Amino acid sequence: MSNADNWQGDVLRDLRGGGRQPAPQGGLGPAGQSATPPVPPGQGQDPALPVAPQAPHPAPQVPPAARQPQNHAPAHGPAHAGARATRTPDSRPAVDPSLAGASRKPRNGEPFTARAARAIWRTVSSSVAREVAEVSRIAESLQQPVTTGRQIAVTSIRGGAGKSTVAALLGTTYAHYRQDPVLFVEADPALGSLPIRLGAESLRWTTGDVADIVQPQMSLLDITGYLVQLRDNAWLLPGSQGQIGAMLDFRSYERAMVALRRYFGVTVVDCETLPAEVARVALTASQACVLTTPATLDGVASTHAVLQWMQGLPPHVIGGTVVVLTEQAPHSGINTDEAVRTLRSTGTSVHVLPYDRHLADGGAIRTVLLAQATRTAATRIAADAFQLSQKRH
Repeated sequence: MSNADNWQGDVLRDLRGGGRQPAPQGGLGPAGQSATPPVPPGQGQDPALPVAPQAPHPAPQVPPAARQPQNHAPAHGPAHAGARATRTPDSRPAVDPSLAGASRKPRNGEPFTARAARAIWRTVSSSVAREVAEVSRIAESLQQPVTTGRQIAVTSIRGGAGKSTVAALLGTTYAHYRQDPVLFVEADPALGSLPIRLGAESLRWTTGDVADIVQPQMSLLDITGYLVQLRDNAWLLPGSQGQIGAMLDFRSYERAMVALRRYFGVTVVDCETLPAEVARVALTASQACVLTTPATLDGVASTHAVLQWMQGLPPHVIGGTVVVLTEQAPHSGINTDEAVRTLRSTGTSVHVLPYDRHLADGGAIRTVLLAQATRTAATRIAADAFQLSQKRH
């Protein structure tokens, strides 16, 4: 058996609950510390997300190669000598250029009157100090170091539940607060919308491609040449190039995730809907699961039935699950407070992602345009899922 086979076996055992892994060049350092000095949250990042006050730290110097435009993999196959030979795919736009005129100017998540009223309320309210304390507490929990990369799977039991939107919000929050690299993985090759939500302009290498390329001796800079570079030290690995018929089998997904986990502090996986095979493998290998469901009567009823079934599984399954009710209309047709109480009775953590005009319009998510309630909810969901992921090794 080769060293590469031994390595994959060791990491696969770690992925499913084994010991720690050695840190690669450019990846996580000992005891979960990054190879680069810490970055204060918010430095060089989107000002729309709340930031906890911290003592200033010097900003890390990103190697020049890491700042290159996305998809700068070599034109004739893998750059690393140990990688398998593979066909180099052509780069394709994430959105067909002929559809460019179909999109409108992005709207703010809440009307001007609501924003003005909140600004006035904050001026006269005495709860601002409590809000700052809450933001500081959440920021501290999101910045906890990890010894091995955390994988958080986002899935649903039906389409249209806001799965890709929630995955984009979570990964963006981690990238905003954390100092180590964050990876988005699209494990839904059937025309998933995650690249569009993240504002990716073009796609090239996919999860199936990278599964046959990544080798244990590669550095982080080698790896990122096959990924789509995003803002705030984040990268994307698409599931397809936006073409019907793209395939991703669970073995390719497993190989890719085993190989990539050691380079990224947090990986957010946008899964297929349950009970698809890749989604089941992703849930088994992840340290936490986020289950999205529309805030409708049938959505809540179906999710409640699934959670009751999960109660018969090992305790860590339901204990590591966060349920997100996504409101897709300005006025929900159900009593969300009662729905939350019912779902929480199964032992899961439950959050509500409120209706947001910016999210409802689709397209790339711009955090500066999100409603305040949306940003607050996304941060709390991200912190909850991350804390649950820390409990499973």
